[in-house]
Amino acid sequence: MREGKGRDGAVRLGLRANLAQFALLVVVNAFVGARVGLERAILLAVAEADFQLAARTAILSFILVFGLVKAVANYAAGTLADAVGRKRVLVAGWLAAVPVPFLLMWAPSWGWVLLANALLGASQGLTWSTTVIMKIDLVGPRRRGLAMGLNESAGYGAVALAALATGYVAAAYGLRPEPFYLGVAFAAAGLLLSALLVRETLPHARREARDHHPPQGQGTLSRREVFLRVSFRDRDLSAISQAGLVNNLNDGMAWGLFPLLYAGAGLPLERIGQLAALYPAVWGVGQLLTGALSDRLGRKGLIVWGMWVQAGGIAVTALASGPAGFAAGAVLLGAGTAMAYPTLLAAIGDVAHPSWRASAVGVYRLWRDLGYAVGALMAGLAADALGLEAAVGLVAALTFASGAVAAARLGGRRPLTAPRPSP
Repeated sequence: MREGKGRDGAVRLGLRANLAQFALLVVVNAFVGARVGLERAILLAVAEADFQLAARTAILSFILVFGLVKAVANYAAGTLADAVGRKRVLVAGWLAAVPVPFLLMWAPSWGWVLLANALLGASQGLTWSTTVIMKIDLVGPRRRGLAMGLNESAGYGAVALAALATGYVAAAYGLRPEPFYLGVAFAAAGLLLSALLVRETLPHARREARDHHPPQGQGTLSRREVFLRVSFRDRDLSAISQAGLVNNLNDGMAWGLFPLLYAGAGLPLERIGQLAALYPAVWGVGQLLTGALSDRLGRKGLIVWGMWVQAGGIAVTALASGPAGFAAGAVLLGAGTAMAYPTLLAAIGDVAHPSWRASAVGVYRLWRDLGYAVGALMAGLAADALGLEAAVGLVAALTFASGAVAAARLGGRRPLTAPRPSP
């Protein structure tokens, strides 16, 4: 009997019924995360050492390019996944990743680095969005939070490990090209696994759609209707979208400004790499617990308190002056992000009908990853105008306010927890 199908050949939903494919997609998403982790510890140092760029100019440019392209790719991934199938979008995303490590290791000018980050953003949007959609397809409604926790844990755990590894390699061998050899291996492994072993999951979404009886409406919506519903019209979906945007706004700020704070405190490159890895490591490991917990306790509390814990972690980092304080801030930020991040994705799956769920995930991730661009702009401009610590404190205040918006708007008309199918 083939995995994911019953004896009669019908598609089956559930984690146990689709365990091998689910586990394969977890591994694929780990390679997706590892690709972006390569840049976390060393790209600002590359900008200053090899291209004589002020670090804040580099922040504004490469994170802005990455965030804008990834946001658009997320939206395209959701729409294309419904139109042509999930696997084709996944493989296309990996093909976009192939040139990235070569561009970074051989770039003769900063423009080549920006091109690499544009391709990285396109690849991340297509691959990560599609692995999210495929896991939601496979597990059905009962284990949606667990599925998102495992997916995001793999991705951001790999971000942390890759950041740690590149910090050590750069300290031992130099900034280029040796740290980026890892990227070649990640891209090759992800492409081969996706092309040869991953199977299409669109039939699973269609199966769930046949059995789905949600109060929020049936049938396929137009792209415009999905965009407006997720962005503005639906109370829950729009609250989720704004929280996602602010979540990645503070992640973009952490990506850009935290290494500058660490360097300003006199920390060496190896130590900066360790601290850059700590926040996504806590985030990644924490999601193993929080995703499943949201299936039992509901989504709202973890989202709201997650945003508030993030705000506390950012504030601690702004006030810190040495490694212990920086580490405490990173742990709090990682813990808060672990609470909110997979829960937001699971909540989208709760509310959106299976027939337009992939498109809804794409719209949510469009707004969420625009946060990188907004965060890059805010981080660069505020750091120049107010100083590093004040700029980080401003992001802490915005993150707290976003949690307050979620507290006021989420769950007003429907319970935000995984729906149970009719017996």
